[in-house]
Amino acid sequence: MTCAVYERVGLAYDLARLGIEAGDVVLVHAALGGTGLGAAIVRDALLTAVGPDGTVVVPAFTAENSDTSTAYLRRVTGMTPTQAAAFRAEMPAFDPATTPCTGVGRLAECLRSTPGAVRSAHPQVSFAALGSRAAELLSAHPLESHFGEDSPLAALYRAQARVLMINVGFSVCTAFHLAEYRVGSPLRSYRCVVRGTDGRPEWTEYKDVSLDDSDFECIGDAFDKGRVQNGQVGGTNARLFSIKEAVDHAVLWMTEKRR
Repeated sequence: MTCAVYERVGLAYDLARLGIEAGDVVLVHAALGGTGLGAAIVRDALLTAVGPDGTVVVPAFTAENSDTSTAYLRRVTGMTPTQAAAFRAEMPAFDPATTPCTGVGRLAECLRSTPGAVRSAHPQVSFAALGSRAAELLSAHPLESHFGEDSPLAALYRAQARVLMINVGFSVCTAFHLAEYRVGSPLRSYRCVVRGTDGRPEWTEYKDVSLDDSDFECIGDAFDKGRVQNGQVGGTNARLFSIKEAVDHAVLWMTEKRR
């Protein structure tokens, strides 16, 4: 047995011990920097743990093609209007087949770029997946529903998916965003550049829920009371929990606290 195979088997064992079972649909958030874990090894261990009937999903978000994102606003801070306009003109158009998602970690980009991976079409908050239900879960992702009832996140909720977090906290728990739609959060405008039907970049603007993750750690702290399985994956802290329980909890928390 090679070192890579041995490591994959060991990680798959850790995942099973944490509670992942064959046939599971798992949404994974991971920060592998400093853990010593390789993205490809973790990807393969996840696929081994869920088996041929399971599915592994990752966020494949992109902020580099939007001029309403915080990432853009940080980049243009200090620029002159002319410099900012030139920078905006050179921003890459989103292409679901090729646009990388490096801002959400090495595991996400590794899985997104794996042959056979499926990616949803949203130009800002797409998801990527490998497994038997990948195409089904990611088939619909309209522009005006980042994480709403028509998004892959809601499809994961209906599929009784689980959330696995490796070396990250609840501040990045995407599942909580679905609750923002269910409590009737206010709308805001978004704008991004996409690849048009003629292949040329074109800007599109739309309205959707104003997303706010500033209280996600607090929501997670209140949720992590017997409903989260805590353990180790490759010597790194990991959490596993039901996406349905997390969203239902966040709805109650936001209804009470945000209003």
